[in-house]
Amino acid sequence: MPYFDTASAAPLHPVARQALQASLDEGWADPARLYREGRRARLLLDAAREAAAESVGCRPDELVFTPSGTHAVHSGVAGVLAGRRRTGGHLVVSAVEHSSVLHAAEVHAAGGGTVEEVPVDRFGRVSASSYRERVGPSTALACLQSANHEVGTVQPVAEVAEVCAAAGVPLLVDAAQSLGWGPVPGSWSVLCASAHKWGGPAGVGLLAVRKGVRYSPQGPADERESGRSPGFVNLPAAVAAAASLRAVRAEAQAEAARLRTLVDRLRRRVARLVPDVEVVGHPDLRLPHLVTFSCLYVDGETLLHGLDRAGYSVSSGSSCTSSTLTPSHVLRAMGVLSEGNVRVSLPAGTTAAEVNGFLEVLPGLVAGVREQLGAVEPAVSVPDAESLEVDALGLRCPQPVIELARVIGRVPVGGTVTVLSDDEVARLDIPAWCAMRGQTYVGESPRPTGTAYTIRRAV
Repeated sequence: MPYFDTASAAPLHPVARQALQASLDEGWADPARLYREGRRARLLLDAAREAAAESVGCRPDELVFTPSGTHAVHSGVAGVLAGRRRTGGHLVVSAVEHSSVLHAAEVHAAGGGTVEEVPVDRFGRVSASSYRERVGPSTALACLQSANHEVGTVQPVAEVAEVCAAAGVPLLVDAAQSLGWGPVPGSWSVLCASAHKWGGPAGVGLLAVRKGVRYSPQGPADERESGRSPGFVNLPAAVAAAASLRAVRAEAQAEAARLRTLVDRLRRRVARLVPDVEVVGHPDLRLPHLVTFSCLYVDGETLLHGLDRAGYSVSSGSSCTSSTLTPSHVLRAMGVLSEGNVRVSLPAGTTAAEVNGFLEVLPGLVAGVREQLGAVEPAVSVPDAESLEVDALGLRCPQPVIELARVIGRVPVGGTVTVLSDDEVARLDIPAWCAMRGQTYVGESPRPTGTAYTIRRAV
């Protein structure tokens, strides 16, 4: 069964498995102790740190191991904000950061700090000029991911790092999705990553803080890992994480070229084989193994279950797969269609036959979901009213958009349809539907119950 969700977690790399098993026998002792078992463990820890630092592109004494990538992010953000509190309480983040960064920002705001989000374009990419407009004398920290975890868009880290350096502001980079493919370019100040993203064991994160960055560890003092990550290091896992990172880097160039060809095939053929699909993310500046697309008139959860039954494990940012009934913050920030969203992230070794098999089953599954939902637009439409209002209260994604599609032909060109909905995703998917269908989105207005979305028929 093909596993196509390495953006969530990659299968354990064979080198990681070997290193883990070997270090379980040699690295069980306390590396802070001076007896032989402790010295042996210390040698393993130092070697792992040196290997990881070489892959990251920093000094070994700048890097510590943490219990997870999320822990690294939270510690990194909190430590820099505390170390630079005299500068100010202004934090700048992109609108598409991983939730770990955004949650850290929420804590900062709750404590009296200010948080400013940098918008992205429709590809999910920021601009260096947007950061230049927002960093200033009171900015304590700026954050930018190296590549997006949902749509694969690669960010201009080097350019933003230059902007931040000119303003005297440290830049924290969440490199969880890209570090296995290569080092992060530019003069970043703090870097965070997570081993299970590149085939290392879960429960190991990396936190690198450059010399010269003002950093104050938060929480009770601890003598281990430079005081930045308290507690006993999971030494076997750290050794396996460093060994697997080095191994995947050695394979990265050839594997990236091979997987990019397969992803290019997915991008082209999904758009050709499945009607009413929006492929999202940057077409060129993207991770080599990841593609995301959204299917109009599709319940994302039903589609993912169908793909699972067909043997394909994929992920989604659709509101239809979320208990909160809100779309992914990444898709929302990009302003793209969210319903029926599918993220495919290929592991190393994926074959062309596996990708072709996915392409064979996808169109039928999408068609089946649409048929279940009654998502069939009228073949012939005869206008019978200048304006219509559709009550879609209580209907969830993708039903409000389906109801809109059913009635748009009943108004003449220039006429309007108003959709009344209390589903948060309608705020994103109705304008996206208008862009796909060549109709004009007029805007929204509050109602006592729900929100009214008005569309003007243009074609």
